[in-house]
Amino acid sequence: MQQFTGGNERFIRRYEYEDSWVIAADIGLSEDEIDVDIVGSTAIVVADVGGRTTETEFELPAGGDADVFVNNGVLTITIQK
Repeated sequence: MQQFTGGNERFIRRYEYEDSWVIAADIGLSEDEIDVDIVGSTAIVVADVGGRTTETEFELPAGGDADVFVNNGVLTITIQK
């Protein structure tokens, strides 16, 4: 499934597995440039690049604990069912 976020045409992919959901977003930023908070079923992504801060929120599937990783410009959130 693809969901477009904002006007930058970056998309989020959501994959469903037997025991988890995986959300992958192409953000093009390093781990040092981004902060992700999970509040309930909402992911709040704050990016700070060159002194400019932007914030994006998106809904996550209902589930348990969430693990957040940033690798090679891709934000990955894994939510256990």
